[in-house]
Amino acid sequence: MAGLELLFNCVSNSITCSQDALICFVHWEIVKSGYKCLGIGDEPANGEKKSELLPAGWNGSKELYTLRYRSNDDKSNFLLKAFTVDSTLIFNLMDTKTEKVTDLTVNVNDYIDEANLQTFESVFKNTDELIIKLKSSLLPPEKEERQEKTERNRESEKASNSRDLNNDPLLIPHRAPPTRHPPDWPNPMAPFAAGGADLDPFGGRVGGMIVDPLHAGFPRSGFDPSSGIPGVLPPGAVPPGARFDPFGPVGRHRPGPDPDHMPPPGYDDMFM
Repeated sequence: MAGLELLFNCVSNSITCSQDALICFVHWEIVKSGYKCLGIGDEPANGEKKSELLPAGWNGSKELYTLRYRSNDDKSNFLLKAFTVDSTLIFNLMDTKTEKVTDLTVNVNDYIDEANLQTFESVFKNTDELIIKLKSSLLPPEKEERQEKTERNRESEKASNSRDLNNDPLLIPHRAPPTRHPPDWPNPMAPFAAGGADLDPFGGRVGGMIVDPLHAGFPRSGFDPSSGIPGVLPPGAVPPGARFDPFGPVGRHRPGPDPDHMPPPGYDDMFM
């Protein structure tokens, strides 16, 4: 707590109660956080200068302490108020720019030895615990802590921006047209590349010039040309599994009437 002893010795003659000693300690912690005191009261006065010392009249009221602070870089101002309620001090620290307020209630007797108000070595107790409370609940973060927090935020933003958008379940996908895969053209240097579907009909290639309505060579139910066609082909005329394009109606009974059976009335045209 370098500097606290010097501050305490400067104001020890004016410390008359435990609240004064606690205000002195809190003031020094604010100074360590990168701020200096401007003066007392809610409104600024003419000729104010930033100082690490407590201003004149800082403990004029034992019921309400009011101190104003400004950061070393002049970018922010704070208003500190401390209310005495029985044996406690209620601290309020407001950022005058953002109007953000932090508060802390401290039991004075837990951290100040009232019997040794004039002795620096004995007046403060449980200081480590008090510092933790002040930093976690009341005081603004020190410059180093702010820089570390800013760097962590930047790293978090970078990680968020560099994430794989395709694997984000919460991201609404872009309305882009679906990707069209190029056709699977055969290698032009491969055998049967040109006309391969006709030269190798069982190679699994689509297309070709041979019409095969019965899909010869593939399992199917129903008509089997290898068993023969009554009145047209005897059994065995078509080898099993051979490609076969029927040259007539399949089966004995042709389904439905054929337009050639009965021409429209009033037409005597053999080509109808």
